[in-house]
Amino acid sequence: MRTDETRSIEKALLDAGLQTVDAYRYNSASIRIRVIDPKFEGLPPEKRDAMVEPYLDRLPANTQADIVSLFTFAPSELEQTSRQSLLNREFDDPSPSVL
Repeated sequence: MRTDETRSIEKALLDAGLQTVDAYRYNSASIRIRVIDPKFEGLPPEKRDAMVEPYLDRLPANTQADIVSLFTFAPSELEQTSRQSLLNREFDDPSPSVL
């Protein structure tokens, strides 16, 4: 579910120069974020996260506390049959929440 809070996350990351950002509230206790950017090509997940996290650190503490998933993809990874592709599909079509 998109909310004012998730839209503020998207805006913060888009304003930081990241190409494509989607965020949604998965349930009352968690927010998922997906960032797709060519700058991630060839980088390991920890370096990608390090590029995004400084902008997430600027968000309100209660918003930060609810962010439980950060998915970072290079555009080329979305076309592959791989773990990244499965994570991307879960983002687009989430499993039901138990909360």
